[in-house]
Amino acid sequence: MAITAAMVKELREMTGAGMMDCKKALTETNGDMEAAVDFLRKNGQAKAEKKAGRIAAEGLCAIVKEDDHTAAVVEVNSETDFVAKNADFQAYVKSVATQAVKSSSEDLDAFLSEPWLEKPEVTVKDALVEKVAVIGENLTIRRFEKVVEEDGFVATYVHGGGRIGVIVDVVTDVVNDNIKEAMNNVAMQIAALRPKFVTASEISEEHRQHEMAILKEQIANDPSFAGKPEKVINGTIMGRLNKEFKEICLMDQIYVKAEDGKQTVSQYIAQVAKANNAKLSVKRFVRFETGEGIEKKKDDFAAEVMAQAGMQ
Repeated sequence: MAITAAMVKELREMTGAGMMDCKKALTETNGDMEAAVDFLRKNGQAKAEKKAGRIAAEGLCAIVKEDDHTAAVVEVNSETDFVAKNADFQAYVKSVATQAVKSSSEDLDAFLSEPWLEKPEVTVKDALVEKVAVIGENLTIRRFEKVVEEDGFVATYVHGGGRIGVIVDVVTDVVNDNIKEAMNNVAMQIAALRPKFVTASEISEEHRQHEMAILKEQIANDPSFAGKPEKVINGTIMGRLNKEFKEICLMDQIYVKAEDGKQTVSQYIAQVAKANNAKLSVKRFVRFETGEGIEKKKDDFAAEVMAQAGMQ
């Protein structure tokens, strides 16, 4: 497969690795972008962040709560940031979130086929097409998720005017202002530090083995470990693996408001539970970030003109 300059540029933006390293990685993996990321990680030339962490599309996330027990978050994409700031578009995204919180659909296709609450004679998809015609830009309802918790409540947080939306599913036998404030703090933690799991027990064995294989390759390619005993190497691998997992598991993260800079989220929740004589835990969370994992087309006007003029 021919490796283009655009592919090298994309991989470089994804990983922060050098241009020649990116070209070599793509050549070695026959242009497979995800495999090239792993190749660079194994050789210590890239960070662990994957393509899904890149934010490259416009639009908004919105959350609507029906009551303390039910909430829904949606992401609606637009082509430009200008439209995302448009009051008509913002009102529409809120309406989509209202539709989602009332919905019983379990997937996007079913959701789009539902009668539009504001105009039941058309579907959600029909209403979207109408909005596209009004705004004059392509719009997409990308995803939605509804959270219902009867044995506690749902905490919500929207950051950056709709750039990030978080719902926390809280199980508790006590609901008061102190606990609600604490869970709002946890929602802000999730928005800021992007955990992928609540606890390490949620991490699949497949993911563990994948990350361990990459760490083994990193050490194998590190001259400073040459000749080191297997016990030392295995200890280093496990140490790095545990450190990585602590960063992506909510309960193991350092709480952002910790006064001592050491208290974990788990310890913070335990402290709040004790102070309020409550049984308190986070069952799960939902975190949407606008444009997450979408590559936005970058128009190069100069290159387009040159191509049309036959100069490229």
